[in-house]
Amino acid sequence: MIVRVLGSAAGGGFPQWNCGCPNCRGVRTGEIAAKPRTQECVAVSADGADWFLLNASPGIRAQIESCPPLHPRAPRHSPIAGVVLTSGDLDHCLGIFSLRESHPLVVYAAETVRRGLAERNAIHRTLERFEGQVTWRALDDGRAIELTLGGGRPSGLSLRALPVPGKQPIHLTGIEPPTPLANVGLRIRESVSGRVLAYVSGAGGIDDAVRRLVDGADCVFFDGTFWSETELIDLGLGNKRARDMTHLPIGGESGSLAALAGLRAARKVFIHVNNTNPILREDSAEAAAVRAAGWEVASDGLEIAL
Repeated sequence: MIVRVLGSAAGGGFPQWNCGCPNCRGVRTGEIAAKPRTQECVAVSADGADWFLLNASPGIRAQIESCPPLHPRAPRHSPIAGVVLTSGDLDHCLGIFSLRESHPLVVYAAETVRRGLAERNAIHRTLERFEGQVTWRALDDGRAIELTLGGGRPSGLSLRALPVPGKQPIHLTGIEPPTPLANVGLRIRESVSGRVLAYVSGAGGIDDAVRRLVDGADCVFFDGTFWSETELIDLGLGNKRARDMTHLPIGGESGSLAALAGLRAARKVFIHVNNTNPILREDSAEAAAVRAAGWEVASDGLEIAL
């Protein structure tokens, strides 16, 4: 399995367009040891020819152009066989509306996510230009499904989606009833090698379902949004704590770094990193703590072969 990080930042990217925090200011001026990052999106493939996107960020066009394996190979073609959405958050799904140029699109999503995007959204009509332009395939709790190519051909990849602590996105709050599948993690298996990728880019906590997702995986991508519980408050950027936004912070006695200390995986990567997170500074104490614990911080362009 090949895993290619197209975007590694949380919503807003890094630097964020309206943020002058020390991180954003420093990366703009080159005064800190940090790399700009686009919003979270990952591509996976069993053979390097046919690819599936894990989420579709608002910057998807530029992300596709940055990755030659995703370029068309004919006048009208795409090696992208489908998109898997882990939630209905805008930074996870807005990109599908940029993939509207009269090309068939297969989207794997929980039913609550599909309803929010397809039934309560006039913009979805841009994906209804011809019959069958979008095919929705349901992600069910724990059920293994094959990711397929055109004509139902096997892709060599299968996945299971499990609910992860989270919440409905703001635009669906009060409209779509809360459901555990509003936010899911993915366990993706390559059929020949049996290698497993666990993908949990948004998690408000670590419960039994999360542990089942990551346990025994060869590579784990995990929510790296915030370092501390009060990160935004401390910087004067808001009044919400990390858990108020359903993101378990990395640091602290109850953070993900401590909670997943016993996790055995060949690669462990934090993704969906907020622009305020000090781990973005490669020379920070927090980044050093992450490396010392055997974790990496995702950056755009990172490629992992499993």
